Amino acid sequence: MAQLLVVEDNADILHLIWTQMRARGHEVLGASSGPEALAAVELWGPPQVAVLDVAMPSMDGLELLGRLRGATGMPELPAIFLSARVDPATVEAAHRLGAAFLAKPFMEEILYAAIEAALTKGYEGLRTGIDAASQRSPSA
Repeated sequence: MAQLLVVEDNADILHLIWTQMRARGHEVLGASSGPEALAAVELWGPPQVAVLDVAMPSMDGLELLGRLRGATGMPELPAIFLSARVDPATVEAAHRLGAAFLAKPFMEEILYAAIEAALTKGYEGLRTGIDAASQRSPSA
């Protein structure tokens, strides 16, 4: 069982991920904004993996990851970004941060596999997977 931080401003999606990952045995801290996530981490401690929406009001997921890494003292905190906005600049920004990127709507099995990869292989495992995927990409 791992501690996950899920930050999503859509209450239905947050509840869906929370329910799915709890059913798989994980402890899930849920937050609907960047400031709420930072407060939760301060109270409950750092997560092992962060699952972050990209587009949120007040603080986007990309900025939040930097703040989480600084606040937790974990510069290599594994992260998975979720977004309906799949533009090359956003995907590349996520990859530069060493994070995985999944488009919404996402399949539960793929999210779970990304979380398990992050837990077993950590930041470097996600980085390796991202690099391999980039090399297979026709635009690479």
